[in-house]
Amino acid sequence: MTQRLESQTMIPVSEPVLGDRELEYVSDAVRSGWVSSLGPYVTTFERGLAALSGTEHAIAVSSGTAALHLALAGLGIGPGDEVIVPSFTFVATAAAVRYVGATPVFADVDPDHWCLDPAEFGSLVTPRTRAVIPVHVYGHPCEMNAICDIAREHGLAVIEDAAEAIGARYRDQPVGGLGDVGIFSFYGNKLITTGEGGALVTDDPDLAQRIRVLRDHAMDPVRRYWHGEIGFNYRITNVQAAIGVAQLERFHDLLGWKRAIAGRYRAGLEDIPALRPQEEASWAESAWWMFTVRVSPELGIDRDRLAVALASGGIDSRPTFAPIHEMPPYRTGAVLPITDAIAREGLTLPSGAGLTEDEQEQVIARVRDACCQ
Repeated sequence: MTQRLESQTMIPVSEPVLGDRELEYVSDAVRSGWVSSLGPYVTTFERGLAALSGTEHAIAVSSGTAALHLALAGLGIGPGDEVIVPSFTFVATAAAVRYVGATPVFADVDPDHWCLDPAEFGSLVTPRTRAVIPVHVYGHPCEMNAICDIAREHGLAVIEDAAEAIGARYRDQPVGGLGDVGIFSFYGNKLITTGEGGALVTDDPDLAQRIRVLRDHAMDPVRRYWHGEIGFNYRITNVQAAIGVAQLERFHDLLGWKRAIAGRYRAGLEDIPALRPQEEASWAESAWWMFTVRVSPELGIDRDRLAVALASGGIDSRPTFAPIHEMPPYRTGAVLPITDAIAREGLTLPSGAGLTEDEQEQVIARVRDACCQ
């Protein structure tokens, strides 16, 4: 397990868990000379991701944002099209829609699991709607059956944003392969990491091939250095993939540690009813990427004051995502009360897979002290 830097005094919200195997594989990639986008670790990483998500194809790319962009481009979505997205998510989900010239239409989320509300999604479909991007926020799956039923009724593509949720399960199925195409992120704070990186997964061979071509400058697969359209440089390197292969080898340990951390938080804070964590549905197994709570007004201390109290005790935290529909580039005037409330009240506690039980006890004790004064 990664050793925390001696100079680091705060218990972090998250940090990668890296070890000897990651170093071994990176060293092997460097010694082999295959340090760019070709090399055996890329292929091995993609095969592992396909197996993990239960799909036929996986395409590793440079980031989760690149994966979203490629999914939209591969499906032919562009100017004049609308794509429905939750406003409560990281901004990349909406930014990728803008990258292809389409319009993001923002939907509210459900109050318990904080994911796209299927009824809200259905109410926003227009003749211009081409796709929906359900986001498994903080690792909790969306209600995919309802979302996919609505999408099929209207002939819409489903792009499953599982950037935060690799390892989560929906009705005993792994996330990522539940729509037309799914995406993952491997940024440094994700459950598994390649530093920067992402991937797309799909069962559609034609879409997979289309995405592979677009990923590599849209170079013709037969005529070398011939580009019949504008593509992108979204390749992952063999060095990054080497880290990813090592991370996949310890994936089930990492996921188990995340779930254990969530269980300890729930047990340690369950008697504070005004401190409400994201709930786990009976039909879901969350990956618990981040353990996040809503600090209700009746607690007597707001989210920001709780964050200050934690920081004074050497504990880092993060506010939840800001509502995208209120940001200047995306402002629509939409009224999304649940999104606004979660964004106003939400706080993420230290949740990294390497968090020790002693550190977590310190966090729980500090939260209780601040909330129960």
